[in-house]
Amino acid sequence: MDRRNPQERGLTSDIAGMFGAIALSCFGVTPAVSADVSQLPPLLQEKVEAAEKACAAFEDGEFDLEWGAVVRVDLDGDRHHDWVLNESGFACSTAASLFCGTGGCMSHFLVQEELHSLLNQGWDVVDLGPDRVLLAGVHGSQCGGVNPTPCVSASTWDTEEKRWRTTGAEWE
Repeated sequence: MDRRNPQERGLTSDIAGMFGAIALSCFGVTPAVSADVSQLPPLLQEKVEAAEKACAAFEDGEFDLEWGAVVRVDLDGDRHHDWVLNESGFACSTAASLFCGTGGCMSHFLVQEELHSLLNQGWDVVDLGPDRVLLAGVHGSQCGGVNPTPCVSASTWDTEEKRWRTTGAEWE
């Protein structure tokens, strides 16, 4: 699923933005706008505050939290929306690449009061049998290549251990 805001996807009308929000909502992914920042859990508010400070420290930049930076989606399969904060939706007026680079952008996943972050080039959540699976495009070096090498991680939330479980499959 394309997590960029409507303008980045080339959709400039308010209707396109509303359609995108409705479509995401139908798939269990609910984006939020910057006005919702005060409603973020404290652990995610800390990430936004740190980003604001980093931006201000770089040539007195102005920070903006763009549409889609905050997402509500069920990550662990308990049918309740968890929180995701995507730094791909962070913007700084004085530094275009302050929050993202060739490896991607950090996404912060808050599940059961546990915060885990992953550098990624995009992510989605799918159902696989009884499990919710977080798929993430990651830097090609994680698959023994370089940046343009296709590489994807698949992780599932372990409710008892309160951590993400993933493996590097051994193909024959």
